[in-house]
Amino acid sequence: MARSALQPLILIVEDETDLVTLLTYNFEKEGFRTLAAYDGDEAVLIATEQRPDLILLDWMLPHRSGLDVCRQLRRAPKTRDIPIIMLTARGEESDRVRGLDSGSDDYVVKPFSTSELMARIRAVLRRAAPGMADEVLSCGDVVMDLAGHRVRRDGRDIHLGPTEFRLLRHFMQHPGRVFSREQLLDVVWGHDVYVEPRTVDVHIRRLRKALNDTSDADLIRTVRSAGYALDAQTA
Repeated sequence: MARSALQPLILIVEDETDLVTLLTYNFEKEGFRTLAAYDGDEAVLIATEQRPDLILLDWMLPHRSGLDVCRQLRRAPKTRDIPIIMLTARGEESDRVRGLDSGSDDYVVKPFSTSELMARIRAVLRRAAPGMADEVLSCGDVVMDLAGHRVRRDGRDIHLGPTEFRLLRHFMQHPGRVFSREQLLDVVWGHDVYVEPRTVDVHIRRLRKALNDTSDADLIRTVRSAGYALDAQTA
């Protein structure tokens, strides 16, 4: 199966339907594609046929444990290199060791925060295939596809001009950091191009207008006498 490197494919192996629905929603909002399996046998079949970029594997599954599934996937040539994150309610150190010894790349204990899980997934993807997780930037409900030159907020397409796209990309690469007009001019327009600093204000207004629907929080923070920032917490 041909896969898009821009949107890593995650296989969620979990028998709790509500949790699968929640994870699927959050992953797809962040720019990932998803598949779901509800028991170990189905997980092995899907992993072999679809070869996802990462598997999120629950420890306690019907018929067979996540540990057994992980060991089988690690033995099979087609699936041995797929990153696996074990998801479980078992928090004891001995359980974490068993999970890692079975072949998982990381271990997340329930209950967990979605943001922590997302950070773990991106870290594992970076280690497995450097550059893959960075092809798509995300901050709050904003997702930027760098190669496809597309931006979405809360699932809807955002249409940006080239300058606004470069501004947003820089902000999303450094969420929360304040940049002066002069710094933004250097990054977005370049050192060799003369542009009035107030031009930055014009493009910030355009970026705000494109990003912020009447019901959306303003993501761009203006810092008096300092510059602008993209606030991840606000997002």
